[in-house]
Amino acid sequence: MIVRNENDVLKAIEEHNVKFIRLQFTDIQGVVKDVEIPVKQIGKALTTGISFDGSSIEGFVRIYESDMLLKPDVTTFALLPWNNGKGQVARIICDVYQPNGEPFKGDPRYVLRKMTEKAAEMGFTLNVGPEMEFFLFERENGNATTIPHDYGSYFEFAPTDIAEDIRREIVLALMDLNFEIEASHHEVAFGQHEIDFKYGDALTMADNVVTFKYVARTIAKLNGLHATFMPKPIATVNGSGMHVNLSLSKDGKNAFYDPDAEMQISDTARYFIAGVLNHVKAITCIANPIVNSYKRIIPGYEAPVYIAWSGANRSSLIRIPAPRGNSTRVELRSPDPSCNPYLTFAAILAAGLEGIKNKTAPKHMVDFNIFDLSVKERAEQGIESLPGTLFESANYLEQDELLKMVLGTHVHDNILKIARAEWDAYKVQVHDWEIERYLNRT
Repeated sequence: MIVRNENDVLKAIEEHNVKFIRLQFTDIQGVVKDVEIPVKQIGKALTTGISFDGSSIEGFVRIYESDMLLKPDVTTFALLPWNNGKGQVARIICDVYQPNGEPFKGDPRYVLRKMTEKAAEMGFTLNVGPEMEFFLFERENGNATTIPHDYGSYFEFAPTDIAEDIRREIVLALMDLNFEIEASHHEVAFGQHEIDFKYGDALTMADNVVTFKYVARTIAKLNGLHATFMPKPIATVNGSGMHVNLSLSKDGKNAFYDPDAEMQISDTARYFIAGVLNHVKAITCIANPIVNSYKRIIPGYEAPVYIAWSGANRSSLIRIPAPRGNSTRVELRSPDPSCNPYLTFAAILAAGLEGIKNKTAPKHMVDFNIFDLSVKERAEQGIESLPGTLFESANYLEQDELLKMVLGTHVHDNILKIARAEWDAYKVQVHDWEIERYLNRT
């Protein structure tokens, strides 16, 4: 079902006997927020918007300036592929506005929209293809555990992968929501899965990421399970990433492809890579926004650690998958699915465009396994590491003037505030590992 305008929305509501509309948006951390209205209120929502208390949303506004408005983006209207037998429910993603009718600059969707507009001024459209990894865990007495639902491994299938029917159910629900799914499969760890959907423009794909997480959690819950996008829920196995495939199009053509250049990638692609690498330490605070994120990006678990780029080499931070032509793209492997996709895509795009604007040449092209190098060998080659903690990445973000400008002071400062508050809460904890290791020996 394709919806392009308000008339299409009203027609779909009537045809499908919609009873309720979920108006959704995200806070700065990427958590989906939702207010449900009876369908009779859709006229008000489409004309004046629906008011809410912005002071109760993480990273939005203070209590004395709390009145905000949700204005639906009608192109995101979709029928939810489940209901409780009490009437069809639809979903619309909203933009956040101030009472004076101005867009709220702290709305993550606004930040990405403004960045894509800047790209358009340079003649570019950013295309994004996220690869979403997640775990399905058992529940006990209604509470989530870290007990895997299955004990399959990479590309396993039934009967070893007993979750394939649930994964298929998630895919079918996504297809009902107009996703074009490319593949789904079991990942490396027990209970770990991946679903890939076709690339599209950055704003649509950010919408799809938050919708995907919402759908996966809902389907899992309906099956008595818990779906988590926590980057590293189990210490001794691979964590969950959100590899981001990126390309720029210009005049309808892939701007990263040059059939006559080395590796058949254009100077535009190289400049884009350089820009991302130059800002990636600061981007990490946005793309890996929680304490747990940094327990995934360590050696030994297939996650990127070292700041370098390559062809198909999966030990580098950025790689260039084999397909060429319109499929030419770069893959940034560090983001994880706990991030806010709107802010993550905006930050990556801003860094890449700066590289293009300045015609910056990328360094550290590698064609070997970086994990095999010693500390001394990496230092000799000038290969640096991603930040090792949320505290460290927040310090890089604080110093990054480009990202401060792109995010805006409100979002930038709130990301730092949230990150540092989480780090402060984490560092004062005494963990079970410490008790087991030190209690009897010190």
